[in-house]
Amino acid sequence: MSSGLDVLSGSLRVRNSTTAVGPVKNVNCKVVSEVKSCPSVMSPETKRLLPPNTETVQTKPFPIRGERANYVNSPHVIAMVGLPARGKTYISKKLSRYLNWIGINTRVFNLGEYRRHATTAYKNHEFFRPDNQEAMAIRAQCCIEALHDVCQWLENGGEVAVFDATNSTLDRRKLIHEFVVGKMGFKLFFVESVCDDPMIIEQNIMEVKVSSPDYANMNKDAALTDFLQRIQHYQEKYSPLDEDLEKNISFMKIYNTGEKVVVHKHEGHVQARIVYYLMNIHITPRTIYLTRHGESEQNLEGRIGGDSNLSDRGRLYAAALANYIHDGQIEGLRIWTSWLKRTIQTVSGLNVAQERWKALNEIDAGVCEEMTYEEIQEKYPEEFASRDQNKFAYRYPRGESYEDLVARLEPVIMELERQGNVLVVSHQAVIRCLLAYFLDKSADELPYLQVPLHTIIKLTPVAYGCRVEHIKLPIEAVDTHRAKPKVPGQLDEKFKQFKKVNSIPT
Repeated sequence: MSSGLDVLSGSLRVRNSTTAVGPVKNVNCKVVSEVKSCPSVMSPETKRLLPPNTETVQTKPFPIRGERANYVNSPHVIAMVGLPARGKTYISKKLSRYLNWIGINTRVFNLGEYRRHATTAYKNHEFFRPDNQEAMAIRAQCCIEALHDVCQWLENGGEVAVFDATNSTLDRRKLIHEFVVGKMGFKLFFVESVCDDPMIIEQNIMEVKVSSPDYANMNKDAALTDFLQRIQHYQEKYSPLDEDLEKNISFMKIYNTGEKVVVHKHEGHVQARIVYYLMNIHITPRTIYLTRHGESEQNLEGRIGGDSNLSDRGRLYAAALANYIHDGQIEGLRIWTSWLKRTIQTVSGLNVAQERWKALNEIDAGVCEEMTYEEIQEKYPEEFASRDQNKFAYRYPRGESYEDLVARLEPVIMELERQGNVLVVSHQAVIRCLLAYFLDKSADELPYLQVPLHTIIKLTPVAYGCRVEHIKLPIEAVDTHRAKPKVPGQLDEKFKQFKKVNSIPT
């Protein structure tokens, strides 16, 4: 049997010594170093999955082309709970970004936007007084309209809707449950953010709330005072989630941005993923640095994959990177690299705690490993064009797709969320996937993100996203970026005779 079976195990790629090819028995076909195609038992669909121009059977248990994996068998509503300025919108946006990144179609519905669209009646905190009947009627109507939109979106193909509102009373949560579960039959999961740290609350108000459209014509001090009074109105009626009073609903409570977490009756795969993710996030200030390895010998030849050493210029970049990191004196910095030589060599001059992640290895190009684009186009023209048609979902024969890579990198993202300052030294496809998570890029955008050699990408988390800086160190390098061609399978001139063009005189 073949010795080349590649299996995904967690975030690591392992190689087994034997190959199992399903329950096919008593088939009279010759077996040599590879499993051969047996036309009498192979369906047309199975034949379609064979690598181009060979008889080798695909060893991956997934199709080469197709849609993203569907993890959701029932639409979900994630309803936020909590007083204002407790980080509900932060959690909503972050959760949506994560779920979309792993392939679960998610959208946030913010009730404040509905209220601002419905009325310009907001002048100050008096709008939120519990005894302001006119305002309460407007707010109740906005809630109903938002829930209608949530359910309509889920009926039309959405998978997870995040309902970002205070939902701070028993009556409001009962209404949501009756609407979402009773009427629509969807799954419902409440997420409450509890915070009693005045410093966190004030920081949240100053960073986010005073810049709200509600306070467009108000100075910061007046806006802060008004918002604190708004919170007091909510506190008059606030009923935290209670496992005795609301024992039949699923929920989790997050205390002081992750200091403590309580989970009650969560059910199913999606809710388990949400709980695990939200248990790992924090708001401690930190910076994430992403960079590719220094230019490699195979970069100079235009070859993909492989495990080559750094070029002369790549070693110069390693020295320049070490100087940059040392000069920055980044507190508590950790360095993560892949298992491949070119990333390890890139950080060899840094006396900083380092970890090697196999999950950070470059995308596996399968039968195309260590080939140039020109060679792939010549040998496998149909496959070369197919990848251009759907680069995210396309899987290299006996290799990986970007979709596979996202799944492989999920544990890396979880650990990044738990960390402080980190420098990740990896590869073009890997850093594209990490950037897509932090910058909320779609599956269509992800495979074409610009990740040049000898450039540090500095990510600083801010209120609802990341601030991005590109720091180009003054060491020249080849350009390995291939933009999406206008015609699938078309190759730019710069990738033809790549080695000749990029050869460096000695």
